[in-house]
Amino acid sequence: MSICSVCFHHCDLQEGQTGLCLARTCRGGAVVPANYGLLTSLALDPIEKKPLRRFHPGARILSVGSYGCNLRCPFCQNHEISWSKEAEGIAQSAVKVYGRSGSAEGFGDRDDLARMVREVSPEELAALAAKLQPEGNIGVAYTYNEPLTGYEYVRDCGKLVHELGMKNVLVTNGTAEPAVCEELLPYIDAMNIDLKGFTDRFYSMVGGSLSMTKDFIETAVSGGCHVELTCLVIPGENDSEEEMEEMSAWIASLDGGKGEIPLHISRFFPAFHMTDRPATEVARVYRLADVARRKLKDVYTGNC
Repeated sequence: MSICSVCFHHCDLQEGQTGLCLARTCRGGAVVPANYGLLTSLALDPIEKKPLRRFHPGARILSVGSYGCNLRCPFCQNHEISWSKEAEGIAQSAVKVYGRSGSAEGFGDRDDLARMVREVSPEELAALAAKLQPEGNIGVAYTYNEPLTGYEYVRDCGKLVHELGMKNVLVTNGTAEPAVCEELLPYIDAMNIDLKGFTDRFYSMVGGSLSMTKDFIETAVSGGCHVELTCLVIPGENDSEEEMEEMSAWIASLDGGKGEIPLHISRFFPAFHMTDRPATEVARVYRLADVARRKLKDVYTGNC
């Protein structure tokens, strides 16, 4: 048995067993990313869609995603590749077909779900990013599912993308040990990190750890990375003015009170296991943005 050291779950895995994230497994007594190089999503997106507003505005970036996530947000908008039954099917197919060798031969023929997956090596991804430069591409964004479940792929791709003089962007829930963040920092130019709420109760609901996320954010900021944060506001869960006051004050403390770390406050729409909830009122999003602006200079509203 081997213990995964990526996040606070510390999954204890037997040979061939997959962790809670669905993306890491035990092979030969070591925990490795079963989703290494297996992409479910590939698109050339505006940088603002990550969302990043203070990092190369107007640019486009090659955005890639795999499968798996170490949180269990009941409102997940990418549940097909994160932690739904569909995602579990992809994970089972990947472990079965790729096995120890990493061969993808016949992968698409084994399972309908597996046809969502394409194997793309770091070299191939970097080459594609360079090829798209005439279309305004500035690099690669690791996004859609939780990229830290396969952070080794992010690291390896990031090195090659940097060698080509291009940028790397990480879109993450920040649920990983600071050591993971530190290993990636030399290759990551910007991050958008989900700060899902600012109470232990809310983080318990999504299966996460507020303290780990805060530590990850602090490590990224202190490491000199451009950081922007996003909070999805859900009615009755994380939408109080008091919570936003505490969150924005903490964010401002990260840069010595200057308040220059951008915060994106997004409107919730019913999704996945929370289709019985109403969408967040636009007025509520705007009100919380006003509260955050007491401490922060750059506060943006989304989905309004």
